[in-house]
Order: sequence, then C-alpha cells, then structure tokens
Amino acid sequence: MTTFPFDQETDPVRRAPLAAMNRLIAGTPQRSSGRLNVSQLAIEAGVKRWHLTHQHPDLKDLFQAANLEEAAKRATHVRTADAFEELKKKHSDPQAHYRFLEERLKIYAAALHLLTLENAALAGTEADAAKVRPIPRRRASEGRSRST
Repeated sequence: MTTFPFDQETDPVRRAPLAAMNRLIAGTPQRSSGRLNVSQLAIEAGVKRWHLTHQHPDLKDLFQAANLEEAAKRATHVRTADAFEELKKKHSDPQAHYRFLEERLKIYAAALHLLTLENAALAGTEADAAKVRPIPRRRASEGRSRST
C-alpha cells in the first residue's frame, strides 16, 4: 500500500490532502464517501477542490498516480483469484471422474476374479472342482418336443 509522507510539509493546505490520501488509499475515510477521485480527496482533506486542481496540482497528480497503481494491483489480484477459482473447478471435474473410474475398476476386478474362479472350477484345475458341476444344455429341438 502506498503511503505519502507529510512530515516535511509545513503548509496545512498541503498536509491535509497528504493525510487524506493516506486514509483514502488505506480504505479508512473519515469525511468522504471513500471514492478515489479528486473531489472526494478534497472533501476528505477539508479543503476546497480548487486547492488541488489549481494551487497544488502536484498533489492531485500524485494522488491520481497512486490511485492508478492501486487499481492495477487490485485488478491483478482479482484476475489471479479468478484464475485460481477456474483452475479449482477444472481440477475438481477430473477428480470426480477419477473416483468414478476407480469404483468401476473395483467392480470389474471383482467380476473378473469371480469369473476366473468359476472357469477354473469348471475346467477342473482346482481341488474344489468336484463341488461345481456344469449343467448340461438342452438343444433347441429337445425343448420344443417336450412342450408339445
């Protein structure tokens, strides 16, 4: 944050705007609305506007330059915050998809394991193969002849 030193100023018309600039830039106005323009600076300083525009234009220019600098900082901060939020959103979508795929992979792994056990049992390669017996399939012609 920009601060304006007014220790060396002896003129009260110059000291008041410098103190007011510090308050306005800090966001702690005492007399004005807090908007960062020359009119509100004059109100905050308790001086006439013409003191800033005609008698002390260097103070007006200093304030406007500081205002532009602070506005640029705020704009950069807002852009950075927006970019961060956008990245968080983009990152959350792949994470949800990843979790979905992990669950699906667990289901497929369990099904594949079960099918492997059944295949091994049907092929007779395990000691427990005697417990599982294949059911003979009926031919299509046998199924029709019994029902008629």
